Amino acid sequence: MAAPESIYNLLPRLQEPPARPPRYISTFRPSVKQEIEKSKAQWKTMGPAKVAVPSPKNFLKKHSKEPKLPARKKEQDSKKLPALSVPRRTDHPVMGIQSKKNFINTNAVAAITGLPKKPQPIYVDRRQGDKYLLETSGLVPKYIKKKDYGITPKYVTQRTEETKKAQKDYETQVLECLKKKAMKQLSDEERENLLQGLKKNWEEVHHEFQCLSVEIDTIPKKLHKAKLESQMKQLEHDIDVIEKHKVIYIANK
Repeated sequence: MAAPESIYNLLPRLQEPPARPPRYISTFRPSVKQEIEKSKAQWKTMGPAKVAVPSPKNFLKKHSKEPKLPARKKEQDSKKLPALSVPRRTDHPVMGIQSKKNFINTNAVAAITGLPKKPQPIYVDRRQGDKYLLETSGLVPKYIKKKDYGITPKYVTQRTEETKKAQKDYETQVLECLKKKAMKQLSDEERENLLQGLKKNWEEVHHEFQCLSVEIDTIPKKLHKAKLESQMKQLEHDIDVIEKHKVIYIANK
């Protein structure tokens, strides 16, 4: 249906936008802004506030980062010249000293009374006659003439003693463990109590087995029946063993 005609609708009207309400401003805005400015540090902005610009004169030079040796101290005695064994040019020999020793007779007596020089032992390894010293060749068994030749070194003796001691401690520990785990004989009273307990357990399992349903058609029922049969079989075996043997030994824990 069309809108009812009216003379007021003939002229177009300007649609005025609705006036927006004033923006909400918290009353605590100034105090919060002041607290944030107090707690905010300089480095929490986009980088430090002021950065020192490097000078173009302080550029990296060659070998500037290498470690430098400390300056050498000049020694006081460095100016002194070392003592020379050769006489100087300005030195004068001592003159006028004469010896009365007869060197000819002294040398003759020394040659007559002196022992002859022993020749060094050598060996020849070629037919051309090349000679070499025997002492430095390695052919002389010098090691058998050492003072400690044939004596067991101290470290070997010490190591052997430590090994024997460790073996002895181990054997002692094993014996102590065996003594602790020695077999213990059950008394007649303990054997009877054990037998009665096993029979009581068998009766409880047997009673539970008798209470099973006649029709066993599900898997849980089959597993439960198999479990009870296994327990009964194990209890019957234990009872039979205890009844056959009068003397029973058990290990100490």
